[in-house]
Amino acid sequence: MSSCNKLNDMVPTATNTPFISTLLKAAIVPGVVLTGVGLVWELWVRLADVKTYLVPLPSAVVGRIVGDVGYFVGHGSVTVIEATMGFVLGAFVAFAAASLMAHSKSLERALYPLALLVKVTPVVAIAPLFVIWFGFGSFPKILIAALITFFPMLVNTVIGLRHVDRTALDFFNSLGASRWEIFIKLRIPSSMPYVFAAVRIAVPLSIIGAVVGEWFTGDRGLGSVIIVAHNDIDTLTLFAAIVVLAIIGVSATTLAAFVERRVLFWHESMVLM
Repeated sequence: MSSCNKLNDMVPTATNTPFISTLLKAAIVPGVVLTGVGLVWELWVRLADVKTYLVPLPSAVVGRIVGDVGYFVGHGSVTVIEATMGFVLGAFVAFAAASLMAHSKSLERALYPLALLVKVTPVVAIAPLFVIWFGFGSFPKILIAALITFFPMLVNTVIGLRHVDRTALDFFNSLGASRWEIFIKLRIPSSMPYVFAAVRIAVPLSIIGAVVGEWFTGDRGLGSVIIVAHNDIDTLTLFAAIVVLAIIGVSATTLAAFVERRVLFWHESMVLM
């Protein structure tokens, strides 16, 4: 009985490490580093007498955000919604295309050049076209976010769907499992580590895509705040918008890592963390 208990203790579970304590441990070192950078930045601007319209004080940037929280929360929420919808759309299309490519070399040869074309085309060059085609609403920004997240999700998902244990595949075939059953019960679970690795890359990319779209397509979102602040030479607001974007990006990446740990608690990469 005691040996069974020891074995059970060794098996990883989704609740072994509380999320709050894990988050605090992960935030200590980056928090110390960022605080140190902020202090050095503050001292440098003050001691070197740097013009604040070129490089504002970190304390002034924080004060700008705190003093107008509603403004930045409102524009930030627009960017988050657009980035989230773009990520979901890009990930869905990428998974569908990867599922086809993983089962057919012919389809892979046909679809991969198109996916590569999407990858190598600069988003900044496509954004004005989307404005012309789809107007100034949220839709073109969502499409740009989806476009920039599509390729990393596609490539990793294809690799993951093909990376299955040969013994497990032979076992499924010996049981007479259909291709659909193999796909659902073997290929998808096996692909999850690769998919989540792509998610970590695609999540911040979706935010970048939404911001780039906002540069061209309207008066809402942090991208538009940056453009207006640049035109007005309002460096303080520009830096504040960048800081808010950084907070959004770090928060989204942390959330993705948390979901990954909850879903892949059984995987060896999570056991070693």
